[in-house]
Amino acid sequence: MFDSLSEKLNGVFRKLTGRGRLTEANIQAALKEVRLALLEADVNYKVVKKLVEDIGRRAVGQEVLQSLTPGQQIIKIVNDELSQLMGGTQQGLRLTGKGPLCLMLVGLQGSGKTTTAAKLARYLRKQGRHPYLVPADVYRPAAIDQLKKLGQQSDVPVYPTDAAQKPEQICQDALARAGREGLDVLIVDTAGRLHIDEDLMAELATMKEKIRPAEILLVADAMTGQDAVNVAKRFNEDLEITGVILSKMEGDARGGAALSIKAVTDKPIKFIGVGEKIEALEPFFPDRMASRILGMGDVLSLIDKAQAEFDEKEALKLEKKIRKSEFDLEDFQSQLKQMKKLGSLEDILGMLPGMGQLKKLKHLKPDDRELVRVEAIINSMTGEERRNYKIINGSRRRRIANGSGTTVQDVNRLLKNFTQMKKMMEQFTKKGLPRMGSLFG
Repeated sequence: MFDSLSEKLNGVFRKLTGRGRLTEANIQAALKEVRLALLEADVNYKVVKKLVEDIGRRAVGQEVLQSLTPGQQIIKIVNDELSQLMGGTQQGLRLTGKGPLCLMLVGLQGSGKTTTAAKLARYLRKQGRHPYLVPADVYRPAAIDQLKKLGQQSDVPVYPTDAAQKPEQICQDALARAGREGLDVLIVDTAGRLHIDEDLMAELATMKEKIRPAEILLVADAMTGQDAVNVAKRFNEDLEITGVILSKMEGDARGGAALSIKAVTDKPIKFIGVGEKIEALEPFFPDRMASRILGMGDVLSLIDKAQAEFDEKEALKLEKKIRKSEFDLEDFQSQLKQMKKLGSLEDILGMLPGMGQLKKLKHLKPDDRELVRVEAIINSMTGEERRNYKIINGSRRRRIANGSGTTVQDVNRLLKNFTQMKKMMEQFTKKGLPRMGSLFG
């Protein structure tokens, strides 16, 4: 996300922070570069104009010109303004009142509505809700079948849609059924078109009138940039959407849609899709996203992910083993599996302050294939070998290498690194290991 924009903005800021003091001319020259970077990122030109004016108004004030760290002050101003541009604070779903409540997902064909519906259902289930997926796209039988399969994957019930019925009737019947079965949130996957037309909008307006949804969420493809913004504007004018879910954000290196939609429609981005997997949906935090764009990381989101994916009981169990110096390759294997749930190494590093710059250094770029190799080697060991690595002699190493499709040198390197890691853990234990349970509050 935002790779291109982040790189250009960081180039501008490096010039500013390298100066002991700044003049108004320095600042205006930097703002021209910021304007160009935003336009190249496909941000709406009216949005760029206002944003640069707002940054300029604050940047040429006394708080910057007389500051001991003027470059840092400007970075803070840009961070604040980008955050405000995207909404300022995180806007959650409006799920209050008597249920079952309806969330109506709308958007063009190919925007990722069906997959997003399943992702949203999984997210809500983890929040303690009881979601119900409703396939209401009667024009595309494949969408109904797709949602059924995705519902099975995420263990969420799916309404048995009859494609011969009208979409509004399907939703009304699903509402009644949800009430009887104790399901509290309906997620309605509506039909899309390749482009906006009157028939589509009329059908969606009828559904809106019949089911009175708590939220009408537009699913827009982030990779389409300003096209996504124009689609959002039109859907908002005709349906009065309540929020946006930007799909395919992981493939959007520019970020024009994310930076423009709130300013153009005055409707918040509520979630972003960050991958194809069913768990790849994240709440959208404007302030955290602004920090990531400026290369300052997003530690809070990393902590949120860790708390959501790591098991507290397992963490405490692991803590005891480390304290007793009993950490073995089975524990290491378990931790690798947990870490993979957080995303790729590059994604994780991108959330740490300053680490986004590693992307430019190809020799330091993290390689997820190395983790795959390590996991394959450990999987090729017997349970006894994983619990006691010291018994792995030369013949065992050859067998493990053959079984994992690696070399004896790869096995040796893993065992050497594991031994060093165990020594480091033992040193930390002697000095006083921080309690892992604190991660979970």
